[in-house]
Amino acid sequence: MQAIAQMRAVVLDCPDPRALAGFYRALVGGEITYADDDWVNLRDGGNVLLSFQQAQDYQAPDWPNAEHGQQFHIDVTVDDVDQAEQQILALGARRTELQPGIDEDSNWRVYLDPVGHPFCLCWD
Repeated sequence: MQAIAQMRAVVLDCPDPRALAGFYRALVGGEITYADDDWVNLRDGGNVLLSFQQAQDYQAPDWPNAEHGQQFHIDVTVDDVDQAEQQILALGARRTELQPGIDEDSNWRVYLDPVGHPFCLCWD
């Protein structure tokens, strides 16, 4: 099947695009390729482009509440989840109380970025 389009970017609404782009740059690396007061682009060096757009009346997701559910989430892979957790908590992330499906065979933990978007640290 031939694709109709190619992925261009994943865009996150937020109250402060520069601050949230800084959080994700510390988390996944990459370079800021464009920034103004309302928009910031973060490219990972390959094809992934995360963009951050200012939303004046931003309302954070309230996962797992369905009224303001997760909207989307990002999974990132780490080598040492405990070390990565310490680092992201220092950057302003927070670990969620609810960790769905977590047991001794699970390979992910759920967190919220500084403005409430859920993301998971995953490992092999």
